[in-house]
Amino acid sequence: MTTNSISKLISGTHGMDDYDPNSMSVAKARLYIRDYLNPITESELIDLLSSLGRILATDILSPANVPNYDNSAMDGYAFNADDIKLNASTELTIIATVFAGKAFDGTLAAGECVRIMTGGAMPKGADTVIMQERVQCEANIIRFTEAPKRTMNVRYAGEDLKLGQVVLTSGHLMRAADLGLFASLGIAKIPVYRKLKVAFFSTGDELASVGQSLETGQVYDSNRYTLHGMLTRMGVEVIDMGAIPDNPDLLQSTLLTASQIADVVISSGGVSVGEADYMKLLLTKHGQVVFWKIAMKPGRPLAYGKVGNAHYFGLPGNPVAVMVTFYQFVREAMLVLMGQPQPTPLPVFNVECTENIKKMTGRTEFQRGVLFADKDEIWKVKPTGAQGSAILSSMSLANCFIVLDEATGNLSAGALVQVQVLDGLV
Repeated sequence: MTTNSISKLISGTHGMDDYDPNSMSVAKARLYIRDYLNPITESELIDLLSSLGRILATDILSPANVPNYDNSAMDGYAFNADDIKLNASTELTIIATVFAGKAFDGTLAAGECVRIMTGGAMPKGADTVIMQERVQCEANIIRFTEAPKRTMNVRYAGEDLKLGQVVLTSGHLMRAADLGLFASLGIAKIPVYRKLKVAFFSTGDELASVGQSLETGQVYDSNRYTLHGMLTRMGVEVIDMGAIPDNPDLLQSTLLTASQIADVVISSGGVSVGEADYMKLLLTKHGQVVFWKIAMKPGRPLAYGKVGNAHYFGLPGNPVAVMVTFYQFVREAMLVLMGQPQPTPLPVFNVECTENIKKMTGRTEFQRGVLFADKDEIWKVKPTGAQGSAILSSMSLANCFIVLDEATGNLSAGALVQVQVLDGLV
């Protein structure tokens, strides 16, 4: 991937005339971030069982044909289809039984067949398998009740994968099916990109740790816990830098340390315009950071850039806004950094909303919703209730975002809306 200079973006020589750091659409912000990512290149060889959620560092070629021999796809009888024409009574003599993993050493003569189980190797002289339910069997004779077409119910060598064929390409995110696929090829170790290192911290004097008693004006630091959960599900190396008070020296040392030990640094809070929001000043001093006011709700303040060699994401302080901005911007960017060139976007589709929705035009909103099947098994969605950016319970109740674009205003019950499925992520 060719990456541009963030310095050029900030100075305005990037060639993108529609760049506006104070009024950026969600779609444009995603594109700008994508343009400045440089994926990790270091790889390692790991055991197959440890590869779930990792990203392949090279193309994997098949070391063999799959299957590696012609075999039966059914329990039945293997024979040569020419025998149907030679034998007017369609009777064949059973001369052997072949079980899965076994082979018949001889060669079938005209009028002969073998009893064969699913996965059994096709004997020489046979090209077709008839299901056992399609014959009448008496002693060692079978009679057809229905003649199959030639080559039916046979799985041929290389039918799934051929020797030397590309099985999966570099950048593929390993899933459960892939473990079985590689195991079927006898591959015990695979090359993957090393884990992305992500350091994160919360900012603010008002934050208290879980287990402490709250003083007047304090809130528990929930953002670090949701960030820890979202990062863990992505399979990265998680580095928790703690909750940092609004102290410029402490914030500076934390930011610089994080940028030296991690590929990505994420902070929550401190990127708006409050008097105690020191992060903007520190990032201006130590990094190349583009600040945006995204035309979205929740999550208007967002920062992206670099501090040293680390990519930096400054997320809002409100708990729901942290999760929304993570899923809308950070998740995809991190997948690119992890080595996946074209991450699969979160699924989006249209369904009927069963309740009224309040919304102002001019910004994209990600309201929390519950996707459900009604009594007729038709999928619909309803909002979780109050949509404030501090109502974290709305994320626990939701299984989707209701995505409302900039042109959309208030909606009545029954309107079609876009939903973005969250199950498996949150």
